[in-house]
Amino acid sequence: MYIIIYDFGTGSVKTCLFDIDSEITLAASSSAGYGLYISDDGGAEQDTEEWWSALCSTTHDLFKKSQIKPCEIEGMAFCSQMQGSVFVDENGNALRRPMNYLDQRGVREYKSCMGRGVIKVSGCSLYKLVRNLIVNFAGSTSAKDPVWKYKWVENNEPAVYKRIYKWLDIGDYLVSRCTGRIVRTADTAFATFLYDTRKGKEGWNKGLLKMYKVNPDHMPDIIDCTDQVGVLTRKAAQELGLVEGIPVFGGGGDTTFVNIGAGCTTPGDTHIYVGTSGWVSTFMDHQTVDISAMITGVLSAKHGYFNYYAELETAGKCFEWVMEHLALDEINVYLHQTKITDVESGYLSLYDYLSGEISKVPPGANGVIFTPWLHGNRCPFEDSNAGGMFFNLRVENGKRDMLRAVLEGICYHLRWLLECSEKKVKTSDTIRFVGGGALSPVTCQMLADITGRTIETVNNVQEVGAIGTALVTVAGLKGVDVLELSRRLIKPNRSFVPDPKHTEVYERNYKVFKNLYKSNASNFMNMNA
Repeated sequence: MYIIIYDFGTGSVKTCLFDIDSEITLAASSSAGYGLYISDDGGAEQDTEEWWSALCSTTHDLFKKSQIKPCEIEGMAFCSQMQGSVFVDENGNALRRPMNYLDQRGVREYKSCMGRGVIKVSGCSLYKLVRNLIVNFAGSTSAKDPVWKYKWVENNEPAVYKRIYKWLDIGDYLVSRCTGRIVRTADTAFATFLYDTRKGKEGWNKGLLKMYKVNPDHMPDIIDCTDQVGVLTRKAAQELGLVEGIPVFGGGGDTTFVNIGAGCTTPGDTHIYVGTSGWVSTFMDHQTVDISAMITGVLSAKHGYFNYYAELETAGKCFEWVMEHLALDEINVYLHQTKITDVESGYLSLYDYLSGEISKVPPGANGVIFTPWLHGNRCPFEDSNAGGMFFNLRVENGKRDMLRAVLEGICYHLRWLLECSEKKVKTSDTIRFVGGGALSPVTCQMLADITGRTIETVNNVQEVGAIGTALVTVAGLKGVDVLELSRRLIKPNRSFVPDPKHTEVYERNYKVFKNLYKSNASNFMNMNA
């Protein structure tokens, strides 16, 4: 059975063609990028036509790379970034550029609504927060949450607001463009924190819509991730290079499917993901929340299950940043040197080369510590003003120390998220590590040493979201249980055990790392508010 999954990330799409039978095989894949437009007022937007162009080019490329024909494709779905906002008209056309999850222009709207009230918790109105928690164990406590994007458009772009037919997330928009049907999957509906997760009451909560002054007419019908939305339209098929009538499934957000693609499908299984962003997630058969640490149980693709999810906004993005600004010289001093060209030809990627260089630096990065908050932070503290920094640089430190410190800083923060998760749920002793960060054995061992947990990886760690979505699609086509399918097909391939020799230095640095935010919160406020 051949399935196409579009793994739709922050800066690029990876289009995957899977062959699924007694095992799951990535038959072909193709990637293409698109812009993320950051503005000085906190905006983060993207372009729907850049998205669609990337989908079309990568789909066409799949069939150039394989012997499979478009007529053999039996299903398709999207696994996409979440908490974006796409406002569409009756025909599904976007009324403005979509707002990415990083968009934080709604600070005024957030403070105007949640900052009012006699009694507050973490700066939020206790009354409104409790109402939200009762309904769905969550709350819109960050200016980056979708409802504040919606309210920002209402307050700042009234002409656009008046034309809104429905409010979608990113994956829902792409499904609509493929099928002509405008709906939301339950997981993206929950990500607005306007969705009722109580058994028997699932759906848009009228009380929350009224409390946040959201127009109920803007809220689409809700379907499950495993539901078939419709079939590929003739127009979409012609542009994508596919066949009209292919079943299109609901799909959903990346956090919804990664646990399935990682094989973490028994309650209590924990995985760590490092891509552009990062998170710690534990699979649950019930929902809980830690509002002080900004952690909640988000919906799983399997009805009745949840992922207890703690997020780091910029994880792999930090290493991408340090590669561009430290490893390579952006003012063109080293970019054209023969040495760099020769090095890259000998390695699969520059990241592999950097991992090799980082391994030459002892654990603890010779005393250098990095904070991975390049676009603020959400968990375990919410602060859009927080920033990244190198701490304790001395004259004897060099770039290699700084590179290693970046990876260690990401791992320190993931350990912090893991410890915060432990306050509410029991995490697993062995943790599955997935995403692009798990490609590096150096990072895998570092994560094991810093967390004190055994770390396992699986095949195709970069495609686990797409694999999980493919398994959900197959389960929908065949009528089988997706959790059982995942347990049968997804197995670990490598294991990394903590090295006790590194415990002392990592424990020292970790304690300092956690203190850096508290020591600098007022400085971040003065610099960035």
